[in-house]
Amino acid sequence: MENSSSSVTPTNNDIKESFRDRLATVDAKGKRKWIFAQKPKGRFYNIRTWVSWGFFALFFSLPFIKMNGRPLFQFNIPDAKFIIFGKVFWPQDFFIFGLAMLTFIVFIVLFTAAFGRLFCGWVCPQTIFMEMLFRKVEYLIEGDAAKQKLLKNAGWTGEKIRKKLTKHIAFFILAFIIANFFLSYIIGVDELKKIISEPLSEHLGGFFSLLLFSGVFYGVYAYFREQACTVICPYGRLQSVLLDRNSMVVAYDYKRGEPRGKYKKVKTAELNLGDCIDCFQCVKVCPTGIDIRNGTQMECVGCTACIDACDKMMDATGRSRGLIRYASENNIANGTKLRYTGRMKFYTVLLVLLAGLLSFLLITRKNVDGTIVRAAGMLYQERGADSISNLYTIKVINKTLKNIPLTLRLENAPGKIIEVEGQVIQVKKEEQGKGSFFIVLPKSFISKRKINLEVGLYEGDQKITVLQTNFMGPFSKF
Repeated sequence: MENSSSSVTPTNNDIKESFRDRLATVDAKGKRKWIFAQKPKGRFYNIRTWVSWGFFALFFSLPFIKMNGRPLFQFNIPDAKFIIFGKVFWPQDFFIFGLAMLTFIVFIVLFTAAFGRLFCGWVCPQTIFMEMLFRKVEYLIEGDAAKQKLLKNAGWTGEKIRKKLTKHIAFFILAFIIANFFLSYIIGVDELKKIISEPLSEHLGGFFSLLLFSGVFYGVYAYFREQACTVICPYGRLQSVLLDRNSMVVAYDYKRGEPRGKYKKVKTAELNLGDCIDCFQCVKVCPTGIDIRNGTQMECVGCTACIDACDKMMDATGRSRGLIRYASENNIANGTKLRYTGRMKFYTVLLVLLAGLLSFLLITRKNVDGTIVRAAGMLYQERGADSISNLYTIKVINKTLKNIPLTLRLENAPGKIIEVEGQVIQVKKEEQGKGSFFIVLPKSFISKRKINLEVGLYEGDQKITVLQTNFMGPFSKF
């Protein structure tokens, strides 16, 4: 009797593509594989080093730069106060902030469709801090990849304890410095100075926030490392929908490189082989542990380390550079240049429209704004024989750098405004003010149940803005 069960033998193509079934940093048992990335060298690495210095200069200097008396950038999440290029955005401006985020996302989509993960490899803070700061400190203390691996597998000797302790102390000091500057983007550098200089008991919340950020940064760069890009960051997973065959990525020229073969000095032995000598240098320098020769992968951050490593081997073996290079799939397969596709044109039009709308909203944004609402649960009140009143609450936000005394005036109706707490609403700079008042209208003016009113906000005789509200009257006309 034949066995009815059947087995499927994996094809060569299945075996070749099996790397896509799991992350490069996780083995078949689900355990993490620690990446010992070889120190890259080459023209792209040198350029990225200069770019990283520019990034560090910006990151560590921006908190001290002020515009119109405000920080250039501040993202005060606890107080819901955001400052961008010296302009304050309050909760009332969140639709502008949301539109700005949407515009930025469309820009990222367009940029990725054209240039792949260029952002990740060159200016992403995670990549720059990891590869251009913490990794360099690690190389300085523990040596290159081979020495790091030997040190990890060695017993706990005095030398290992000294090197590990030195590295982790250095990592925590760097994380602590970064956390200080990161916190300054939230609460402002002036408030950070108070936390540092004044008694600890007066700033316990700020101190513990500083320790928390320090711990997070230390954990990310000492242990989590490339996992932040391959596990946490959604950008890599979005590549499948953002990239197409025309997108420029770090790519291996398989038409030129295949079939692979070891380098031999006798040229006749290489007649049927491609330019790839299967040296694995591109894999050894990869900070996420992938083999770029397998094609575009989620883990690739476009750091160009493999390009530098491959170019070095091509120079050593007398071959042309560019076996691994910036190119599109269509460029590798057909030799076509980067094209401005219909998809990119659509994203460009959408980006221009969003940027135009955002610019309009920023230009027309009011420096003083507010809302007027009728007191909840209250009907109209009769005032004598000829007038009706409604009670209102006003909330005003002052986005300027000066205190503003506000008075209220009816703009489109006869009547008067009676403030409950005095004639003037004082609104301090960069703060919110509120008050209560009555709007009194003559019965002869009230012709329907609900009337739309305009209330002008004045600083002296200067009209600042106009707010809308409703006046509720009796059911029938008097």
